[in-house]
Amino acid sequence: MRQLGLRGIFYVLALISCVSTSMNAQFDPTQGCIVDVNNECIPNTLLTAVPFLKIVPDARAGAMGDAGLATSADANSMHFNASKLAFAEQNFGLGVTYTPWLRELGLTDVFLAYLSGYNKINDVQAIGFSLKFFSLGDINFTDINGGSTGMGRPREFEIAGAYARKLGDNLSAGGSAKYIYSNLASGQQVQGIDINTANAFAIDLSLTYMKEVGANNNQLSIAGALSNLGSKVSYTNSSETKDFLPGNIGIGSAYKLNLDEYNSLTFALDINKLLVPTPQPFQLRTVVDGVETDIDNPAFDQTGGDDGGPDGVGDYRQKGTFAGIFGSFADAEGGFSEEVKELTYSLGVEYLYNNQFAVRTGYYFENELKGDRQYLTLGVGLQYNVATINISYLIPTSNRRSPLDNTLRFSFIFDAAAFQSGR
Repeated sequence: MRQLGLRGIFYVLALISCVSTSMNAQFDPTQGCIVDVNNECIPNTLLTAVPFLKIVPDARAGAMGDAGLATSADANSMHFNASKLAFAEQNFGLGVTYTPWLRELGLTDVFLAYLSGYNKINDVQAIGFSLKFFSLGDINFTDINGGSTGMGRPREFEIAGAYARKLGDNLSAGGSAKYIYSNLASGQQVQGIDINTANAFAIDLSLTYMKEVGANNNQLSIAGALSNLGSKVSYTNSSETKDFLPGNIGIGSAYKLNLDEYNSLTFALDINKLLVPTPQPFQLRTVVDGVETDIDNPAFDQTGGDDGGPDGVGDYRQKGTFAGIFGSFADAEGGFSEEVKELTYSLGVEYLYNNQFAVRTGYYFENELKGDRQYLTLGVGLQYNVATINISYLIPTSNRRSPLDNTLRFSFIFDAAAFQSGR
């Protein structure tokens, strides 16, 4: 049998998410969660394929707790909300971001690169484009005895185009179409199963409401976005083991308070939820004649076989795209209380001086049973000649380590107006 090397196993298991988790657990309705033999809640994280689509590529948003749905438009807006492009102040913008990945593990060849831009057709229309590339470095694939089966270079990318249009003075709508490519271990085998390249198409839909309020022309923004809505993907030839894209619904708001001619404060809040089914445990632990016993969970696999019965694959993974999206609001065993735990929160603050120097901070919160990503973010921004440079830094506040621990992230946004004026 051929298998991946240790590093390869780490990436495939973390990123493919195509192997069902077996949990010796049971559901406790009094706590609204799945519990272990000690009656303590255990994690039940939502699983998706190609999670790199959810990585925030923008250092500005990265410094504001990953909040970016309703902040002011720039060249990186497409990742969050393409409809903001219709409100962009400049007619053209271009952004480049480089994000080192897993530097705490001593890896130097893993990174995320992001190129994005937009062009305003007129006062009410804009188009945009983006390319996100995720390199996982060079991996030496090995068999079960440690013998080399060849070198691999896992990589993923997303190419997207967008269109945004104002529907009125204060309202805009936008849409993006994207192609997704994921090659993690093509040509290799895991437990005798051939690993292939995954491909998918998806769309984003968004709305933005933006209005000046108060005597100082403060700006209120409210936005909503549906992202990564598309076909399921598979890394194998099996049609039963396709996995969901990280479809997401997000609602955001931002309020820019103009303190005077030169100073302003922006407060932003985003709330997001993945539109994918909540996993079911493969096994349940129960007590039979006074003895703890593991039994198959009847809710895990009831249909899917040729005879209409079980087929060994979790039913939640075999839902159709739309069934998974709409069902994701009410499929958790813990009911409403567990659905609320699947929300993530991004809170950010930005101080801006003379549109040239910015100081930012933020906080990101995810429930400990749904991933436990909790971290404080810091950053600065500086406009110099034709470019704005944004830098962000992440500090984890939970036991869950982040791939961006102690890592600086850089974004460059090029000022089209400065080019045109010859500065």
